Amino acid sequence: MAVQLYNSLTKKKETFVPIEEGKVKMYVCGPTVYNYIHIGNARPPIVYDMVRRYLEYRGYEVEFISNFTDVDDKIIRAAHELGEDVFAVANRFIEEYHNDTCALGVKKADKHPRVTETIPEIIDFVAKLIEKEYAYESGGDVYFRTKKFEGYGKLSSQAIDDLRSGARIEVDERKEDPLDFVLWKAAKEGEVSWESPWGHGRPGWHIECSAMVKKYLGDTIDIHAGGKDLSFPHHENEIAQSEALTGKTMANYWMHNGFININNEKMSKSLGNFVLAHDIIRQHSAEVVRFFMLTAHYRSPINFSDELLEGAKNGLERLRTAVSSLEHRLTESADYGEKEQWFAKISQFKETFIKEMDDDFNSANGISVLFDLAKEANRYLREEQTSKQVLQAFIDLFDELAGVLAIELRDQVELLDGEIESLIEQRNEARKSRDFKRADEIRDQLKEQGILLEDTAQGVRWKRG
Repeated sequence: MAVQLYNSLTKKKETFVPIEEGKVKMYVCGPTVYNYIHIGNARPPIVYDMVRRYLEYRGYEVEFISNFTDVDDKIIRAAHELGEDVFAVANRFIEEYHNDTCALGVKKADKHPRVTETIPEIIDFVAKLIEKEYAYESGGDVYFRTKKFEGYGKLSSQAIDDLRSGARIEVDERKEDPLDFVLWKAAKEGEVSWESPWGHGRPGWHIECSAMVKKYLGDTIDIHAGGKDLSFPHHENEIAQSEALTGKTMANYWMHNGFININNEKMSKSLGNFVLAHDIIRQHSAEVVRFFMLTAHYRSPINFSDELLEGAKNGLERLRTAVSSLEHRLTESADYGEKEQWFAKISQFKETFIKEMDDDFNSANGISVLFDLAKEANRYLREEQTSKQVLQAFIDLFDELAGVLAIELRDQVELLDGEIESLIEQRNEARKSRDFKRADEIRDQLKEQGILLEDTAQGVRWKRG
């Protein structure tokens, strides 16, 4: 068996064949950090965390990169409104992003590059596009010559002439063509900027991901992913920039997750149905939110409502009850009954789970297998005599399959205040001895328990999230 995934570029399912056997290079577009993430922003991290975990389960070594856009018009505007420094705003909301996604069971990327850390590579990238005549400077701005790149529109299946005729683009005399997009923006008075061959300025949005992919993963990667809304123009422009520069395919597989609706309506601020992730986590628990997100196929739109979340909570509780019942019986059972036929039945569930997940990471069907496993476990528990070995086999498979999806099947034991203080003291000692890896591990451990740390001049303060 092999993993099949839907490639947004070719519009069909394909057998996944990595560039290097046993290894996967994967890049996921991250957030622009000017506010807390809303529930729509939370879907891609959960979805692609699931994809990453499943690929690792299937034996692949996954190099996973996801960026932060930490300088942008929205961040500059937010900083101005808040009366704060641009970098302070970005840093705060990067921390909040990690708080929310960590609670949702999302592993940190191997690297979270920032735009502000990649300025030299971005400038070099733009300069080389100018050398190849794919870009031009105009009034301190630099634009990409869209019509020069022959493959433009291949991801979104749009011909460039159709895009031009249907474009709602204001006339800009600085551009050679209305579809040309900005690579480098000339600095405005009072804005954060960097020196470049074209004067002080900052990167356009699209160029950052092209530069980061090239810097951290190379000219061609296996999987490039993000929300469906990024397909055009962001990912289309990434392809144009990268392939114009290198002459190579940017990514062999493109993945896009579906939208989220709130109570059957598109989520938007104007409709007043804009829901922040941390508010939903407080109301329904992070475990329930993650479980709910994975009960739909990642490419399908998903409707979000309190009633549906309550249904997800009940479903998760059914699975937890099955595991709890197995563990309770385990303390009472000896080694009775026919075992081999039950071992065979249990192994079939694993095979079915892999079959479903191999089919374009179908977590919805994967969770259905968990429910079927729970039914079979409950049937076994009705037997007059049960075997410890069979009970343990059920428990082990629940842990294995739920672990692939990072679904927690046991109630979390809340840390006592004394335990928290002890861990904070261990972290302080690790920092004093410059063991920053251990200090970060403790901080992440506390985050997973919903404990947020704040380093102040008076010492470390903590609160429950």
